[in-house]
Amino acid sequence: MKMFLQGEWVDRPARFDVTNPFDGSVIDTVPRATEADVDAALTGALAGAAIMRKVPAYERYQMLRKASELMLQRQEELGQTISAEGGKVIGEARFEVLRSAQNMEVVSEEAKRLFGEVLPMDAGAGVTGKIGLTLRIPCGVVAAITPFNFPLNLVCHKVGPALAAGNAVVLKPASDTPLVALKLVEILLEAGVPPLAISCLTGGGGEIGDALCADRRVRKISFTGSRAVGEHICRLAGLKKVTMELGGNSPIIVMDDADLQKVAAATAVAGFMHAGQVCISAQRIIVLDKVYDDFLAALKPEVEAITVGDQRDERTRMGPMIREADAVRVQQWLDEAVASGARRVCGGERTGALCQPTVLADVQPSMRISRDELFGPAVAVSRAGSIDEAIRIANDTDYGLSAAIFTQNLDHAMRFAQEVDAGNIHINWGTVWRTDFMPYGGLKQSGFGKEGSKYAIEEMTEMKTVIIHQSV
Repeated sequence: MKMFLQGEWVDRPARFDVTNPFDGSVIDTVPRATEADVDAALTGALAGAAIMRKVPAYERYQMLRKASELMLQRQEELGQTISAEGGKVIGEARFEVLRSAQNMEVVSEEAKRLFGEVLPMDAGAGVTGKIGLTLRIPCGVVAAITPFNFPLNLVCHKVGPALAAGNAVVLKPASDTPLVALKLVEILLEAGVPPLAISCLTGGGGEIGDALCADRRVRKISFTGSRAVGEHICRLAGLKKVTMELGGNSPIIVMDDADLQKVAAATAVAGFMHAGQVCISAQRIIVLDKVYDDFLAALKPEVEAITVGDQRDERTRMGPMIREADAVRVQQWLDEAVASGARRVCGGERTGALCQPTVLADVQPSMRISRDELFGPAVAVSRAGSIDEAIRIANDTDYGLSAAIFTQNLDHAMRFAQEVDAGNIHINWGTVWRTDFMPYGGLKQSGFGKEGSKYAIEEMTEMKTVIIHQSV
């Protein structure tokens, strides 16, 4: 495929392969963008921002609503692309397309709801004869930098709100999964988005990301990815608005009154969806002593039942990791934990990029597999003697993206909600749950700013205060 900038599909002499992580087969090739392409894309985006600023809200709604309809018409094609380039099992890939289309539909409605407010100016001492109001205006040019694990829906979470708010967007998708993003650009253009309002640059973040983020023509950056890259972008950004959706090592607390079969089933989903390559994957399972052994007995068969293999096979429940190097890293972390005293309950084997779903027990909170973000198909189970100790362990991390508790005790549930440092709190379900209109974002080193249709639009607009000084 070609990339899209300055209103045209363009090719470049330097190209790179997009491969299937299961077998390494080449799916397609895409251009390798350069800093000159970044400059050209931003030149076009400035013109596109001026165009979008004048597009009425209802027309922006119509564009995005049409895009949602076109995505559903191309559901199977988009799903197969997500699965092939990203290693996601085909059922999850099809569902991602449905979510993405719904996401775009919801955000299209929000294009009609860019409200300001009237300010009570006479609330100020001695202020009379003044009328105040606020206006929401688009930022201008938005840089959207997206990861491989949800290569369509996370693009929609950035591009959709940016366009709904009247901005132009320069999209930099993950170099592992650019194809479905390019197909979304095709859809947006067919839906009526002005060609200068959307660009899509393909290439490595190290090659073009710095130039994009540092450029003063970009007013807003929305990034989803690792903490290290997020920190790097923030240092480059300067005086820009920035939304950072970063990593996590999400905990689940299992109280002694929990339904253990429900917890085990939820953990098998939350810990192993997309081979654990989800920023809100359940990684740390903190279980009260009284039910510790019973929980492990319930969890083991649930995890062992996860079939691993070719993600395009309808029977497969977990596909490969995005790269073999990541699978090697996961295996190293598991072996390191076992050497330090953890116990392997099941899994732990690796073949190429395929890792068997793994449960480690007797994990100490000080171990790397508990403290850092694994981003792979394993859960680390630790003991706690009380709700106080469980909350302390849950908070003993730099991250704070998602957290869950299973309990029938309302007091314990509310303590958890109030005291655990995470942006997304779940009671009686796992950490991997999100509906796309809700406010979503992390605390601590998991980032700042919120996604979710109307919340993302607020992040992608700026506020003006207008004062009318009446003649007396």
